[in-house]
Amino acid sequence: MTAVVELPSSAAAATVVEAASQPVRKRWFAFSAVITAAVMDLLDSTVMNVAAPAIRADLGGSYASLQWMAAGYTMALAVLLLVGGRLGDLVGRKRALLIGVGGFTVTSFLCGLAVSSEMLIAARVAQGAFAAIMLPQGFGLARDLFEPGERAKAFGFFGPVMGLSAVVGPIVGGTLLDADLLGTGWRAIFLVNIPVGIFTFVVAAKYLPNAQPTGRRISLDIPGLLIAGAGLVALVYPLVQGHEIGWPLWSKALLVASVPVLTGFGVYQSRRQRSGATPLIEPGLLRSRSYLSGVFFAVVFFGAMAGTFVLGMFLQVGLGYTPIHASLAMAPWAFGALIGSAVSGIGMQKYGRKLLHIGLALMALGLIGLYGVLALTGLNVGHWDLVAPNLIGGAGMGMVFVPLFDIILSGVRDEEVGSATGMLGSLEQVGIALGIAVIGTIFMGKVAHAAPATRALAALEGTQTALLATIGGIVLAFAAGFLLPKTARAGTEH
Repeated sequence: MTAVVELPSSAAAATVVEAASQPVRKRWFAFSAVITAAVMDLLDSTVMNVAAPAIRADLGGSYASLQWMAAGYTMALAVLLLVGGRLGDLVGRKRALLIGVGGFTVTSFLCGLAVSSEMLIAARVAQGAFAAIMLPQGFGLARDLFEPGERAKAFGFFGPVMGLSAVVGPIVGGTLLDADLLGTGWRAIFLVNIPVGIFTFVVAAKYLPNAQPTGRRISLDIPGLLIAGAGLVALVYPLVQGHEIGWPLWSKALLVASVPVLTGFGVYQSRRQRSGATPLIEPGLLRSRSYLSGVFFAVVFFGAMAGTFVLGMFLQVGLGYTPIHASLAMAPWAFGALIGSAVSGIGMQKYGRKLLHIGLALMALGLIGLYGVLALTGLNVGHWDLVAPNLIGGAGMGMVFVPLFDIILSGVRDEEVGSATGMLGSLEQVGIALGIAVIGTIFMGKVAHAAPATRALAALEGTQTALLATIGGIVLAFAAGFLLPKTARAGTEH
């Protein structure tokens, strides 16, 4: 049940020579394909929140089906990111990126053509699966493209782009919905991926180096994938659906069962390596204090970050804002993230881990400010009341992103990059799902049973409670940050 490839021992050296022979401008142009691939995923993972009402009005279906249009994407991405990273080791990072981008573009087209909610759900699951192949190749391709001195700048692009895309996604979605391009309505949020995907595919095919894995027999661990998939589904499914269906006993049982299944996966991976076969996850990563600390930090941080979107929910549910109106009210957060990312990129090598703590402190300060504004103004809150705390909180988030990925992956060997990136991305999705589940439970628990006349006040109370929970998550991330290396070692080989 394994697919095996034999690669020449000189593959890695040939990749470095090929990349180094390209002019600097061409290398950065090639890297734009990696960036746009990440942007397509992050935009599509957030726009559903804006488009859901329009989709239901057009295609019909229940609210549960709307949930699955988002959850299906998230689950496919979380489960298959592990094999997506390994696929880059198996067939080469460039080829894996092309497979992912091509499939993502085609499935985006199918999403745009959907004639029923069932068809859209299926297309979204397939879209998430191809995103799982596309995303883990980014860090490895950056290493293939750039010499050590340039890699710090390349890695520095990932954090700001991820943060800004996640925040700007709803704004882009709202703009496309309002524009109703050629009468496409909500379909435009998926169809826009077609020209972007074609550009990404062409640039990647022409300019990216033919990155190959190390010169040894490697195999795709199908049994390991099935075990990991079962464990992640048992973990992610209740997190995504639990608050929507009232947390029945079976959902709690699935959460508990995920622990021994994922533990068994780790044991199986170690045994597979000792037998001489290629594991899905390099067991060496599980023995790396730096990497494991980084993964834990990322799960906590992304879980807390998911809670920052509760304000947008309050603006729509509590105050009756339109999606685009609510997104624009949150725009200062995105602008703050841009500023924080720039500052962090400049000071990353000098200050290292300190930037994580400064960023988290600013995030907490911004969220405390939002809590205070809501406590003082209540339902009379206005746009200008939110600008300062959103700017501060967004700047803090941007400061965390840039050094975070560099610190986590700086000590990972080249042959482990695909595996490390896949596991990191998969657990980030788990962190986001956990954050959304907790915040959704807190917020909807206040709103769901409120009478129409008191729903706005219930939404206000739910938002304030959710903000306190999010601040608690940031405090936990702050403590976890002390487990990370003190310095960022971007662009170095270990």
